[in-house]
Amino acid sequence: MSEVQPLQRPRRLTAGDRVAVVAPSGALVPDRLERGVSILESWGLRVEVMPSVLAGNPELPYLSAPDAGRAADLEKAWLDPDIAAVVCARGGYGAQRIVDQLDWAAMGALPEPKVFVGYSDVTALHEAFAVRLGLSTLHGPMAAAAVFGADPATAEGLRRTLFEPESVQLLTSPTAECLLPGRARGVTAGGCLSLLAADRGTPFARAGFEGAILLLEDVDEDLYALDRLLTQLLRSGALAGVAGIALGSWQDCRPSPERIRRLMLDRLGPLGVPVVWELGFGHGPTSLTVPLGAPAVLDADAGTLRLELPALR
Repeated sequence: MSEVQPLQRPRRLTAGDRVAVVAPSGALVPDRLERGVSILESWGLRVEVMPSVLAGNPELPYLSAPDAGRAADLEKAWLDPDIAAVVCARGGYGAQRIVDQLDWAAMGALPEPKVFVGYSDVTALHEAFAVRLGLSTLHGPMAAAAVFGADPATAEGLRRTLFEPESVQLLTSPTAECLLPGRARGVTAGGCLSLLAADRGTPFARAGFEGAILLLEDVDEDLYALDRLLTQLLRSGALAGVAGIALGSWQDCRPSPERIRRLMLDRLGPLGVPVVWELGFGHGPTSLTVPLGAPAVLDADAGTLRLELPALR
């Protein structure tokens, strides 16, 4: 198993850049999309909502559109040389269905990589961009996610990452605290726990997270389900050699934060690495933007993640 390596950084955005909004996963709430687009436009970006974003899928209503349309939107946006960033509209479910439909050879042939933003179900695409394109991406708020329109701090964190990335190299939150002490250096990777577990054994999935600062979070799961997901990562060898772990939000996970905390100690404690509890990314009422594929130092005692380079060039 080889160590997780730093990935290529896209360039930062400037006013006037074109940004595409895609919906690779679940169906959207139109009002939230309108709010998110307005916020992006208020930053001086020119926003293009791709054709299938609000198409719907009568046969499978939990998807934003049929697979072919969702894949075509993402591929077209990525291959358009005038688009500087691709922002996902929301998570839910569906990204796994289109990962292998994308023309990764064509997407990897672009002379200038671009920014890709999302979280939750989009974790499947973050992993694909890392493995197939060697590209750093942003685990960050999405255009039609409730938190993006409702929490100014979440939106401002994404704005600063996109336009002024050197201003957000030290990441922490009021909820961050030490779960297991220590300090570790590695390359950021990870995202939604259930998606990382589901990726095991699929084509092009990385063997594991050796040398990584692994980000883990999830939403609306029972304690036993979180146990099963963590145990799957452990049994598959994915966590062998991990440098440190940053835990994000566990919004609506049951039965209580304290029980989830005890589960994390039970499953992750034997790894003997630093672990930060509730660093502040993921599905919570406020959410940090965290680059994936970036060299960083995790200080569990201080409850911080310090990026060694700005997220974007």
